[in-house]
Amino acid sequence: MNPVAPDPDTLRTAVALAARAPSVHNTQPWRWRFGDGSVHLFADRGRQLAATDPDGRDLLVSCGAALHHVRVALAALGWATTVRRLPNPAVPDHLAGIELAPYEPTDLDIAAASMISRRRSDRRRMSDWPVSPDHLAQLAGRAHAEGALAVAVTDPGARFELAGAIAQAAVIQETLPDYALELAAWSGRARGDRDGVPAATIPTDRDGDQRAFPHGTLTQANGKRYGQQTELLVIATSGDDVLSRLRAGEATSAVLLAATELGLASCPLSQPLEIAGTRHQVRERVLGGMAEPQLIVRLGWAPTSAGPLPPAPRRDVDELIENSLT
Repeated sequence: MNPVAPDPDTLRTAVALAARAPSVHNTQPWRWRFGDGSVHLFADRGRQLAATDPDGRDLLVSCGAALHHVRVALAALGWATTVRRLPNPAVPDHLAGIELAPYEPTDLDIAAASMISRRRSDRRRMSDWPVSPDHLAQLAGRAHAEGALAVAVTDPGARFELAGAIAQAAVIQETLPDYALELAAWSGRARGDRDGVPAATIPTDRDGDQRAFPHGTLTQANGKRYGQQTELLVIATSGDDVLSRLRAGEATSAVLLAATELGLASCPLSQPLEIAGTRHQVRERVLGGMAEPQLIVRLGWAPTSAGPLPPAPRRDVDELIENSLT
């Protein structure tokens, strides 16, 4: 037994905060195990979306976001983390082993962790206030620190190509036989459900860059329908292997928490990267063939009339924790 290790309540608190990470359709596709002074992240393949995410890209990015969330949570709780990603080739779903050591949290650590519960996926229209280049540069720096890029698509030609990829992916997925059924099964969830996308967070009048989730009940804020200033950041990596996708999720988490701290509204978009053809279009025509796109983050300032969003549901922490490692 390690005499210097967090108690079970501390680990449960960290996992509960990690579970607030964004995931595709709010599937929460992760499992956790506790070792002797360590925490281990596993992919939960039973929660993979067969029609939306057949190759598991979204699942791995989602797990990467949870990995970053747990690191942030543990730091605020007084534990430094050393992460070994993909530690066991014989168990490919063992995505990370996290060794823990006592640590004195800083004010920045505590502030970062406080953003976990404040962050929301905001699918509503943005206001007409622009996001400053300084803010975009700050978010890019957070992604870079996690081994990924956050490329702001500001060039009109690249923005046109990205909009085209988003629209084309939606059309293609609508032709897939099981996609609509899967989307409906995970959308429009009622209060009290523990996963899926709640109806209260799905706008009844959506914008074209958003996935067409059905059964929404969220009304848009009063104000202009047109003229909104929405920024799109492409989270990208140098490669496209499992480690790259995991890193992309960590970078996404870092960007989203930093955006929340800046007061920005944000929402991850994965749909245009779930189709090989539109993912290739983003890579070649938006990123110039220089990096692999893994996720898109939509950013902007929420209108002043926009009300608070309810938190998306989460599974009970006991469902996420398996038997400890021995």
